[in-house]
Amino acid sequence: MELEEYFKKGRVYVWKETFSVLKSKEVYPDAFLNVVDKNEITVVIEKDKYLEDNIIGFEDGWRIFTFDMLQTFGLTGFLAKLAKILAEDRISIFVVSAYSTDHILVKEEDMEKAKAKLESLGCLVQLKE
Repeated sequence: MELEEYFKKGRVYVWKETFSVLKSKEVYPDAFLNVVDKNEITVVIEKDKYLEDNIIGFEDGWRIFTFDMLQTFGLTGFLAKLAKILAEDRISIFVVSAYSTDHILVKEEDMEKAKAKLESLGCLVQLKE
């Protein structure tokens, strides 16, 4: 399937919650995401649901867009296309990829612009229930 057709058939869900991205001293079991590598722990968690004592650094005000599309390892250019179209409007993204699903975090003030850009690709963008 061509990338353009893939986007036209795609559904994207915007989480209603606002999230923070943390550099943390520990993982949070109830977080959206914990990434532990040999140098640091990164946590994506709902805003105000973390303990400040455990935080090394943070950035608040992120919204999550989840791509509800089956993504295979053979699909090339997906994230490149997303990054390019959002960068055209100077929208910064933080990308999180799982095995078969991608998520992008966008600053809350850029949410509507990001939604419009994704819709211009043909994606159906909805608030997550």
